[in-house]
Amino acid sequence: MRKFSLLVFLSCLGVFAKGQPVQWNAAQIKAHLEKLDVLGSVLYIAAHPDDENTRLLAYLSNGKQYQTAYLSCTRGDGGQNLVGNEQGSELGLIRTHELLAARRIDGATQFFTTANDFGFSKSAKETLKFWDHDRILGDVVWAIRKFQPDILICRFPEDRRAGHGHHWTSAILAHEAFKAAADPKQYPQQLKFVKPWQAKRLLWNTFNFGQHNTTAPDQFHVEIGDYNPLLGKSYGEIAAESRSMHKSQGFGSAPSRTQSFEYFTTIAGDAPKQSLLDGVNTDWTRIKGGNAIGPMVQAAITQFKMDQPEKSVPALLRIYQAIHALPAGHWKDQKLTETKQLIVSCLGLFADATIKSAVCVPGETVPVHIRLVNRSDMKIALRRVNLGQRNEEVNQPLKKGIESTVEQSLIISDTASITQPYWLLQSHPTGYYNVPDPILVGMPMNPPPYQVGLDIDVSGVTLPLLLPVQYKHTEDVEGELYQPLVVAPPVVVNLTQKIYLLSKEQAEKSILVQVKGFHDDIVGKLHLDVPPQFEVIENDIPFQLAKKGDEWNARFKVHLKEGFDSSAGFDAQVTAIVEGKTYARGIEVIQHSHIPTITLFPKAVVRLVAMDLKTNGKEIGYVEGAGDLIPEALTALGYHVTIIKSAAISQEVLSHFDAIITGIRAYNINELLKPLQPKLLEYVKNGGVLLVQYNKNGRLVTNQPGPYPFDITSDRVTEEDAKVKFLLPDNPAMQYPNKIANSDFEGWIQERGLYFTQHADSHYQRLFEMHDVDSSPLDGSTLICNYGKGKYVYSCLDFFRELPAGIPGAFRLFVNLISKPE
Repeated sequence: MRKFSLLVFLSCLGVFAKGQPVQWNAAQIKAHLEKLDVLGSVLYIAAHPDDENTRLLAYLSNGKQYQTAYLSCTRGDGGQNLVGNEQGSELGLIRTHELLAARRIDGATQFFTTANDFGFSKSAKETLKFWDHDRILGDVVWAIRKFQPDILICRFPEDRRAGHGHHWTSAILAHEAFKAAADPKQYPQQLKFVKPWQAKRLLWNTFNFGQHNTTAPDQFHVEIGDYNPLLGKSYGEIAAESRSMHKSQGFGSAPSRTQSFEYFTTIAGDAPKQSLLDGVNTDWTRIKGGNAIGPMVQAAITQFKMDQPEKSVPALLRIYQAIHALPAGHWKDQKLTETKQLIVSCLGLFADATIKSAVCVPGETVPVHIRLVNRSDMKIALRRVNLGQRNEEVNQPLKKGIESTVEQSLIISDTASITQPYWLLQSHPTGYYNVPDPILVGMPMNPPPYQVGLDIDVSGVTLPLLLPVQYKHTEDVEGELYQPLVVAPPVVVNLTQKIYLLSKEQAEKSILVQVKGFHDDIVGKLHLDVPPQFEVIENDIPFQLAKKGDEWNARFKVHLKEGFDSSAGFDAQVTAIVEGKTYARGIEVIQHSHIPTITLFPKAVVRLVAMDLKTNGKEIGYVEGAGDLIPEALTALGYHVTIIKSAAISQEVLSHFDAIITGIRAYNINELLKPLQPKLLEYVKNGGVLLVQYNKNGRLVTNQPGPYPFDITSDRVTEEDAKVKFLLPDNPAMQYPNKIANSDFEGWIQERGLYFTQHADSHYQRLFEMHDVDSSPLDGSTLICNYGKGKYVYSCLDFFRELPAGIPGAFRLFVNLISKPE
């Protein structure tokens, strides 16, 4: 049975930022020496990436030196993306790594539940219906029992003041878990791995932001604006750096360098009077046998020399041995890890284990290059190396300043799992991920698939270290880079286009498939499995790949059978068959400069959408906003899309577009629109069609995105099946080139729309009215008006989700909005 480790993603040689081993400097060593003397912990609980109070986390972790963690119920899968066009699970992966980057800065640890961010929710009742109350409560209980926090802090209240239903729910779950985690009758299956745990108190970290101030002078409060001279920053400065890692959400933050306070209300347990951890013993006397260790740590702190950190190693070795002799327990494991890291840092010991190939496959044997450099005068030796089933005695001295190397062979097991985020291995419903291995629940990412174990002898004391096996390479611009080892299937099948649209007018489409191999001499065939409404003209296409990395393209001709007269979307599976085995996954690599490279293997599924659809015009101009996949969806319809990248574009060039579209939130983030806006309105005046997709009700780069004024609100309709009332059924936008019916709003995902308009000028007409249950009707989802000879449309409907998902009715309505009757 595997044992849970709090620091499963921390190598004993330090946290890996984009893969590179991190070496503490002398000031950081001093700070961690002081932290070694503190045995207190705090778990902060909220709903999403960016909900955490990074200022408080920085203060608790670096100022009070508590073990501090943030439990985010979701990975932010349902939000928007300001750094790319990834959505859904891919966006959740980006935000997971952004949270890890933030924690590397503020010093806290990161946990998750299996809840899926399914989009904005207006109530806890709705949220818990999707999340499955008992399941996600069990995840929070599991996190508490593993981390064993002395206190819990939630970001939000348990009522509508929290705003988002997910926020509201995170507070409810925190309160329930505060009690349930201590009850052995609750989730007893967890007790095979953890024990019941009662935190001393649950606090609500009240707030004053937006239009809500939930703080009060009589609330318990803590001054957290201090300056930390060892780190050379105030906690406000650390917090700003941490929060600014949420780049996909555009949360770059200015630092605070002055006095500031955080306020708290007690939800459960006794109220604090002097400090957040009132009544908690936070020194070494809290654990059996720890009485003698405290003075040893204090002596090591006093005697530490900033210019000679290796002088502290003998004292740290004695501390390490004393901790090792303690009875098993949470704090023993935690403090052993901390002490080991301190010893390695004081020695200036560098170590890594790398391979020369980014991708491996089951059954492959891979050379592993292990490097060690001792940068101290201490007597150190490498005693043993353990990799896979091989345990080799080495007994190699590590001389100061001399690189020592060991070559090993790693056999990738025939049954090795592919590198897929553990929560994406299985299909899942809207509200939560299915995780087959309960031990993995809560972890930010998968544990490294392979690690090298080293036994390092330091003055007669053996330190066991673990190094993740990684791919290392050097780039001309970025320099030396590390990436996680990726285990891939022997063959992957990639689709150049995810959606194909077929109709009576276009009943046949060619589906382009690219097959790639990850070892030599692969011979097989490609099979496309389609629903009965379609037929494949020629199937089981043979292919051959001679060398590892070779690629080969194939085309399947798919035909929509006669007699199909309704609109619907279907999934078709592409499979590579090699030596009787089937491989049905592609490969996707997500790369952004602020996070490590992410590799995953999505199912090789293509969406076939059969619909009754007519289009008008072919040339589309597109002004990009936050990342979306609308241009790709329009290309699938047969449009030719040109991205407009310069405000110097002439009216003559603009006039060649049948319609111009602005991406989601374009008027919030794309400065190009400030000089371009007059040209766009002139284009409409001259007979063009301009469709503006939703923008947030914050700063706009222009005073008004339309020819006439309107206001943008925070109103939205979150129920994707909310009834839609047609206000102007005879409007040309509802009739041409497709007749829009209520059935066109069937099958929508996540929501209807967001940031609706209000107080629109009388020139505008409103096409729809809709609302969530128990909410007032909203008629500001789609505005349309004639301007000069052309047509202007502002729509808050979430086409950016519906079109990539292949929703037929959304395509039909979108085409109408960008079409102009002749």
